[in-house]
Amino acid sequence: MGEMRIVGIRVDAPQNQPVLLLREAEGPRYLAIWIGQSEAASIALQQRGIEPPRPLTHDLIVNLCAAFDQELSQVRIVDMQEGTFFAEMVFDSGVVVSARPSDAIAVAMRVGAAIVASEEVLADAGLDMPEEDGAGGDEAPTEEELEAFREFLDHVSPEDFLGPENPGTS
Repeated sequence: MGEMRIVGIRVDAPQNQPVLLLREAEGPRYLAIWIGQSEAASIALQQRGIEPPRPLTHDLIVNLCAAFDQELSQVRIVDMQEGTFFAEMVFDSGVVVSARPSDAIAVAMRVGAAIVASEEVLADAGLDMPEEDGAGGDEAPTEEELEAFREFLDHVSPEDFLGPENPGTS
């Protein structure tokens, strides 16, 4: 599985829907995942280091895991069907829980768990973007990465992820 890092979140203007962009840590591929408004807000607050006055749902999940002595070790993006991504939350005890990627990633960010994507998902939905000098690793996204993300969002829609067997006639 390829390790991913969060590049950013942007609201897709025509559809007013947030898009979470993940970048392969050691490679040129990106995954664009359309997510809900509340999950985008939760991820954005965590990225900015803003602590809400009361715990959000993802903070509650972290607290529940701690109360039940479960440590999230990894989030896996394991499948994509008809443009919808599927994830698993993997705990150190061996417990695996199915989850939406947006929720799983929001929790992973709070505990520092790895975010990975299966090679099959990356092969099917990964978007190749040229490697920028100095890009990759855990650095904050560069202005070039953000501009490439903006350009990508200007020309993509959720139907682009349906795959060749689903030409978007739903």
